[in-house]
Amino acid sequence: MPQSLTGKTALIFGGTGAIGAASARALATAGARIIIVYRHSAAGVESAGELLASLDGTGHRACPADISDTASIEQLRDNLAIDCAVLDILVNAAGFTQPVAHADLDALDDALIDEIFRVNWRGQFAAIRTFAPMLKASKNGLIVSLSSIAGFTGVGSNIAYCAAKAGIDVMTKALARALAPEVRVLAVSPGVVDSDFVPGRSADFNARVEASIPLRRIATADDVADAVLACATHLRYSTGHIVQIDGGRAL
Repeated sequence: MPQSLTGKTALIFGGTGAIGAASARALATAGARIIIVYRHSAAGVESAGELLASLDGTGHRACPADISDTASIEQLRDNLAIDCAVLDILVNAAGFTQPVAHADLDALDDALIDEIFRVNWRGQFAAIRTFAPMLKASKNGLIVSLSSIAGFTGVGSNIAYCAAKAGIDVMTKALARALAPEVRVLAVSPGVVDSDFVPGRSADFNARVEASIPLRRIATADDVADAVLACATHLRYSTGHIVQIDGGRAL
């Protein structure tokens, strides 16, 4: 049986996205108290409210913050610290991408490169840096960052996204050493996931990809969330590793 997460607090950046929301539900089912972080907008408020209403257990909450703005992350920490001195789990599920053909070098301009790294790498690092003291205070903290097999296959929505995810893998290994023994650091690395994360992908795209995957289906958000949950409940002696969830696509 998996370890219960009763009494644990989990903070999920990107909590209203497909993987973030599935992770929130999985961790709540195991007993954790969930803090959903969403980017403030009318749609974000609505999505966060609907997700909170669907979670098992009580004491969950939703808070706005912008993963690309360090001051916003620090304000979130200060607000939470009023009644939450310890954080047990940090899930970095916020992300952004835009399809750009790898051969179209001119289309991957500096502004897009900077935005991809600001959200997908710098933002995740800033969240970890900001909440590291609260994670250390738990004496058994856990960070789970969302990576991608694009980080080592070089196949993804654009070259900058692949590079940012490779950076997540390296960051995971480096921080696992730096934050031990109080905090474990892991990354979950999906292949193609059935979600609207990558704009413009259609059912035809999913069907083509499925044919190339040994397990003959693309991942669901719940498949990825199961891996996040396993990091917290089953993989208690693991740190610095990248957990691959791709159905064998990278083989």
